[in-house]
Amino acid sequence: MATLLLIEDDSGIRTSLTRALTERGHVVSSEPAGMLGLQRVLDEPPDLVVLDLGLPDVDGLQLLRMLRPVSSVPVIVATARDDDAATVAALDAGADDYVVKPFSADQLDARIRAVLRRTAGDEAAPLLSVGDLVVDLRARTAELGGRSIELRPREFDLLAYLAARPGEVVSKRSLLADVWQQPYGGADKTVDVHLSWLRRKLGETADAPRMLHTIRGVGVKLVPAGELPVQLVPPGRPEPPA
Repeated sequence: MATLLLIEDDSGIRTSLTRALTERGHVVSSEPAGMLGLQRVLDEPPDLVVLDLGLPDVDGLQLLRMLRPVSSVPVIVATARDDDAATVAALDAGADDYVVKPFSADQLDARIRAVLRRTAGDEAAPLLSVGDLVVDLRARTAELGGRSIELRPREFDLLAYLAARPGEVVSKRSLLADVWQQPYGGADKTVDVHLSWLRRKLGETADAPRMLHTIRGVGVKLVPAGELPVQLVPPGRPEPPA
């Protein structure tokens, strides 16, 4: 059983979803507008928020951007906007999942359970440390050498994913699937751009890496500053000279 907050301006949808999700064992409250929903999250933090984007007082994407600095509550966007740009914008703003109307109550319930399973690990181990880098999953903050790093939501998600796998080479395909939730691939440039931004905020460059190391043709790994990664040689190529 989870406590859910539904932020939806359509009274019919709000009523039917509240009834359906309650029948599936959840405790559901609702608000018809964005600012009311934001205040409810702060006053009575739920386990998860189901958020419509077309709200009467504030756009749902703007509400997400207001929510993320003050709360790490999981958010599933439930909207009629079905284009890729809207999906990417919502995930970049901090949404954990995206479902397009019309959808069944069973589908939404399955997505709620999947998101809660993913975020349960964050509650169990809220702090990740890689050398002098500390990532707080619950507060969605990061510090390097005691200095706060200002990160956009997707930059934080990318850093947290890599920090949870220190020393592990992660492919761009895995990053797209797990961080961007785009399992179909074909957007490597998105990963490259975010890695470039992340490197800049970690005080390094691709030519002079300290923590983020690219293994050409394989992926990227996060290691403590000063730790040299093992050089991987693609199959069929000779080993580099010692």
